[in-house]
Amino acid sequence: MAKGGQFEAVYPIERQRVVTDHYIEFHKINLVDTFIDRGKSAKTFDRPDFIKLQEFIGLYHKNVDYLLVDQMDRFSRDAGEAMSMVKTLQSKYGIQIISVSEGIEFDYNTPGSFFRAGLQLLLAEEDNINRSIKIRSGLYSKKTKEGKFVFGISPFGYKKIGEPRDRRLIIDEREAKIVRFIYEAYLKNVPLYLIKQKAAEMGLDRKGNMIVERILTNAVYAGLIKAEPYKEHPGGLFPGIHEPIIDMISWKMVQSKFTRPAKTRTIVNDELPLRAILKCHCGNVVTGAASRGKSGQYFYYYKCRFSKHNNISAKKAHIQFDTALELMSLPKKSVKKIRDRANQEIEKEVENNRKGLANKKAELAGEQEMLYAVEEKWIRNEIDQETYRRWYLKYKTNIDDLEIAIARLGTNHGEAYKILNNRLDTFTDIKSVYHEFDTLEKREFIELVFDSNLYYENGMYRTPTMMNLLSINYLKMRELGVLYVDKKREDFSILPSSALVGIRTPNLLIRSEMLYPIELRMRFRIVNGLQRYNLIF
Repeated sequence: MAKGGQFEAVYPIERQRVVTDHYIEFHKINLVDTFIDRGKSAKTFDRPDFIKLQEFIGLYHKNVDYLLVDQMDRFSRDAGEAMSMVKTLQSKYGIQIISVSEGIEFDYNTPGSFFRAGLQLLLAEEDNINRSIKIRSGLYSKKTKEGKFVFGISPFGYKKIGEPRDRRLIIDEREAKIVRFIYEAYLKNVPLYLIKQKAAEMGLDRKGNMIVERILTNAVYAGLIKAEPYKEHPGGLFPGIHEPIIDMISWKMVQSKFTRPAKTRTIVNDELPLRAILKCHCGNVVTGAASRGKSGQYFYYYKCRFSKHNNISAKKAHIQFDTALELMSLPKKSVKKIRDRANQEIEKEVENNRKGLANKKAELAGEQEMLYAVEEKWIRNEIDQETYRRWYLKYKTNIDDLEIAIARLGTNHGEAYKILNNRLDTFTDIKSVYHEFDTLEKREFIELVFDSNLYYENGMYRTPTMMNLLSINYLKMRELGVLYVDKKREDFSILPSSALVGIRTPNLLIRSEMLYPIELRMRFRIVNGLQRYNLIF
């Protein structure tokens, strides 16, 4: 009786086992071992149990005459690789392959048998190519035409409902709350490692070091489905039928941030808010650390990486900065001037937004008509694939940009203006406002006020770029030895990018658009009972 081995793969395992067992019993073959690749594709031989089979054959090939498979395409779906393996098994180990369901024993040394083996493998590969085309076509259609999410487990923040052929995503509000936090925190420049820590505390249980980054770049959260190009059809982002968790403007802003060069990771320490933002006179940002004294008490210091440069007592540095903050506070008369001017600018802004909104809507309608015209030409075969793809992407990009602009212009800023008007008095006490900030907000305040150019030299702060609105007492700051502004009073008309310029009043320069310029993100936190506001001006 000939000794043999059995190899079975993929689907359906039970049927393959019945067929091969019947063959073994009918031909009275001695079964040596069985290898089953459950759930593994036969597209490649790089499968766990096939590797085990090869190891087994290498050790025990002298006791094996045949390798039984249900069908040749269960052995491999790559005709070239399969033929090479058939040759190797017979020429190197003396093992022949038998296709049980097809009733064929493949003998490399018999021309007819070898031809039949090759033909069966080629037919199987052709069948799989056709099946793959149908699957890809179906997936592309489901994504682009039906707007369905079709792959893998549901993204964090969603769950699937419905029958297997008609499943859709719905929001899991408990998880969606975490997704919204991740986006909001990232847009507020919270370091990623802190976002990950907080998200984990809130219940983010998905594994992987890049899980937060994947959430931040997944278009599903904006109600979109990503599809790869298929034949002549373009790929890209298409509207989904599921409800978005993140609004389109926020998602676009996050994607824009991800295209910028990554910054060095900064560890936030509430005891050292100036770390990695204050610069030594040599231009390097200072680090910060605690030093333990003889009494066991910890003392904090800011240090330059060059040993002979700055080594600053954090306590002294913070006291000096507090003094500068006190001198940044505005007189009540100046605040009144700002409020009066603010009300005028609010009216102008609202009117400009109204006109701009109408213009943008008209532009959007025009771009949509152009896109429809291109699609009509494509349907009628009046343009080729490359032309269609080029114009489709152009108009789609323009439409996305216009929709974002319309959403921004259509936002009701009434509440923000009301808060601004009611809370302008906080400008009379900048120090108190600063100390209501958390560490991240303190860093943002410093970056904005000094245009990221705050230095420490010879025992005091220095800057060439300070926001003029807050620098009216710059001479007093210099006199007290807390802050030296490196420019002359007569040079205040030449200001850095972050300065407020435009309207001249006695001892005060105010930018005419100061009420709502997007680029200035100074956020004064106002505590009113249990409610907190962020003022943007």
